[in-house]
Amino acid sequence: MLALLYDVHGNLTALDAVIADARAAGVEGFVLGGDYAMVGAQPLETVSRLKELEAEWIRGNTERWVADKAEQPDDPFIAAVCDYARAELGADEAARLNSLRETLRNRQTLFCHASPRSDMETFSPDPVPGEEELLAGAGEPMIVFGHSHLQFTRETAGRVLVNPGSVGLPLDGDPRAAYALWDGGRSFDLRRVEYDRDGYLDEVRTRMSPALGPHVETVVRRIERAAP
Repeated sequence: MLALLYDVHGNLTALDAVIADARAAGVEGFVLGGDYAMVGAQPLETVSRLKELEAEWIRGNTERWVADKAEQPDDPFIAAVCDYARAELGADEAARLNSLRETLRNRQTLFCHASPRSDMETFSPDPVPGEEELLAGAGEPMIVFGHSHLQFTRETAGRVLVNPGSVGLPLDGDPRAAYALWDGGRSFDLRRVEYDRDGYLDEVRTRMSPALGPHVETVVRRIERAAP
């Protein structure tokens, strides 16, 4: 059994709780779906913990942004959290994360960050017109992805779509850390795990305020509300 961890976003506190839950469930390994460091208070510690796991890694969009300023959107908040993550990780680690592969194939499942077509364009919890275009080039019957931080599973065009949710920054109204267990077949166990959010929010304010200034309250608000 594998644990599928997406969108950790520098939240070591949530990551440790998820790893403990996964170990208790008897997992044998991990698939890591990108967006490891940016936005959270503990970028380097988070990546260091992930390196200890028996894991396969893929790259998310924020790995591109942190490694290369030219890749990041023109947005003051994103610039602030990218700068913080870049300074914490260091250039070498940021470059290593950016060099990760974009997709992983395991049995009849394709793992990607947002969709087979893009690390930014992704699927919604409910079907929308034209979403089959995001499946371009993918022949697998099961697609696992993240990016939106919304935990769900459904079918479209004969494919099973699975979003394990976000470990470190859920945005679906449930502030608990989210991930999934996979038994290697068509069964995915979507799980939620409590963690010390108050302690982590103290860490966010203490560590990130000097670098982010007023932008730190955007980070705090998203964690507290589990919403954008």
